[in-house]
Amino acid sequence: MSVVGAGALLVLAGATGPAAADGDDSHDGFVIKDPRIIESSGLAASRAHPGVYWTHNDQDKNGALLYAVDGKTGKTVATVTMTGVGTPRDVEAVSVGGDGNIYVGDIGDNLGGTWSHVWIYKLPEPKKLGDQTVRATQYTVKYEDGARDAEALMVHPKTGRIYIADKKEEGGGLYEGPAQMSASGVNVFKRLGDTGLWTTDGAFSPDGKQLALRGYLGGVSYTWKGEGKKPEREGRLSVPLQRQGESVTYTLDGTTLMYGTEGGQSDVEPVEVEGAGGGSDSGSSGGSSGEAGAGGDSGVGGGVKLGAVALAVLVGFFGLKRMFRRK
Repeated sequence: MSVVGAGALLVLAGATGPAAADGDDSHDGFVIKDPRIIESSGLAASRAHPGVYWTHNDQDKNGALLYAVDGKTGKTVATVTMTGVGTPRDVEAVSVGGDGNIYVGDIGDNLGGTWSHVWIYKLPEPKKLGDQTVRATQYTVKYEDGARDAEALMVHPKTGRIYIADKKEEGGGLYEGPAQMSASGVNVFKRLGDTGLWTTDGAFSPDGKQLALRGYLGGVSYTWKGEGKKPEREGRLSVPLQRQGESVTYTLDGTTLMYGTEGGQSDVEPVEVEGAGGGSDSGSSGGSSGEAGAGGDSGVGGGVKLGAVALAVLVGFFGLKRMFRRK
């Protein structure tokens, strides 16, 4: 998503290296140093390699690629080329499932929801880090209420079910995929409810009890209620103001949310999850930074009340909304 110049959101706010050691689940922020990664649109903590994060460009001129980045050094420790898929159009999200697979969401739509279908790619997470080629399974996806733009794909860590949150300025929706995905047919995602958020990414906590959705200027935490049910809103997330906030993932122990942004040499910033202890029942909300899109008080499972400071920032932000038409 090439939404805005590197400095626009800052105005509102006032390569190969050694692999990370197993068991080193870094909670520190880092800078993505690989010059090939200029549009980091998704972020997911590796399950096989603690302290490593998977990311990707939204439109990579080098092909269907995933990059494994060391959370200690910011250096790329593996480049994975996906085969078995067509030419990606707008890759916006990545999630690592509890089944040992990586799920990649080619779900963006630069034309604002005119493509008849989008794709999800599934591939096994490599057991060893290093440049390699991995065959992926491609799934065709449609929505029950028509085509749309989306940037958030989340795989529930316990059930393996896939969820997508679409992206709309006035507030989008949360969609649930089939219990079993089909590689030969069309997979129809059904709407669970409204989010009231201009969503750019999302993530489940490692225990599957919380869902975090982020936007450019804030985010929302939800208590997960199970398959086919609307999650219950907990509160606002403390999302750092970034030049173009595009991604979020939990650390493996569920105590920290890692927030990423697009652009060369982009930052990944950690924010501690309030009350969390290893992905416990505690909520993952907190802080004073919020965004509800233009949806105001609407949202899955509850309302949104913006503080005066956050509201002032939003007024300035939506004054630039025409700059965000392209992704």
